[in-house]
Amino acid sequence: MSYPVRTVLGIDAAWTTHNPSGLALAVETDGRWRLHSAFPSYARFYDDDGDLGVLDADRLLDTAKRLAGHEPDLIAVDMPLAKTLISARRVSDNAVSSHYGGRGAGTHSPSTTRPGLVALDLLTALTIRGYALATGNPVAGRSLVEVYPHPALIELLAAPRRLPYKIANRGKYWPALDAADRRAAIFAQWQLILDALDRVLPGALTLLPLPDVTASLRSLKAFEDTLDAVICAWVATSILDGTARPFGDADSAIWVPAPIPVLSQRSASDPSTEPAPQADRS
Repeated sequence: MSYPVRTVLGIDAAWTTHNPSGLALAVETDGRWRLHSAFPSYARFYDDDGDLGVLDADRLLDTAKRLAGHEPDLIAVDMPLAKTLISARRVSDNAVSSHYGGRGAGTHSPSTTRPGLVALDLLTALTIRGYALATGNPVAGRSLVEVYPHPALIELLAAPRRLPYKIANRGKYWPALDAADRRAAIFAQWQLILDALDRVLPGALTLLPLPDVTASLRSLKAFEDTLDAVICAWVATSILDGTARPFGDADSAIWVPAPIPVLSQRSASDPSTEPAPQADRS
C-alpha cells in the first residue's frame, strides 16, 4: 500500500456549535497534491449521526488517519485564531483588510463572543495534540493555521473583487434577478471556482459535483461549506509548498496563497464577480 507523503486538512469552521463545519482532506503522492475527500459536517466526516458542529480533536485526527493513511501535517481553519485571547480586531485582520478590503475581502472584527470559546476550544484541543499555531514561514512540523477563502479565491482567479458565491447573499449580489436566475448565477460561480480548484487540487470536480438546481437551501449551504473546506485545504497545500504569505504578526496570521496568473485569464475580466457586499466569513 502506498501512503501519501504529506496530508492536509481544511476546516470551514462554524462560529457556533449548532452549525455544521465543512472538512476536506488533501494528500500528496509522487510530488503532486490531490483532493482525497470532502464532507459537509463533522458527523459526515466521522460517518455517524452525532453532533454536526462539535469538534473532538482525538476523533478528528483518528478519522483523518483512517481515511488518508496518517494524521495531517497541517490543519487550515477558516476561523479567527490567535496565541492570545481574541477580544477585538487583530493585526492580521487589519493587514488583510488593508490589502484586500478594496476588493471586498476585508475581515469582520472578531470578539470575545464571536467566535469566542468555539475558536479557543478548537485551538486548545489541537495544540494539546501537537498542532501549534503557525504565524510565519517556514511552517515546520505539525501545525495549525488560519486561512480565509475570499482572498484565496481572489488570488486563485485574479478576480477584481471577491467572488459572489455565498448562497445566503444571492439577493444582495443580484437584486434585479428573479429567484431562479439568482440560483443559476450562484451555480455559475461555484462551477468557476471548482474548475480553478481542480487545476491546483485535482479531484475537486469529481469529489464535489454541483448539487441539483432544485436542491433545498440547506443542501446548497452544505455544498458551500464543503467547497470552503476544499479551498482551505488548497491553501494548506500552498503553505507547505512555500507559496503562501502570512498577513499578521507573531500572535496571529491569516495565510493567503500567492497569485496564480495561469488560471486567471477567464475570471480577471468576468463581470459576474461584480458587485459584492462587505465580506463575511460565514
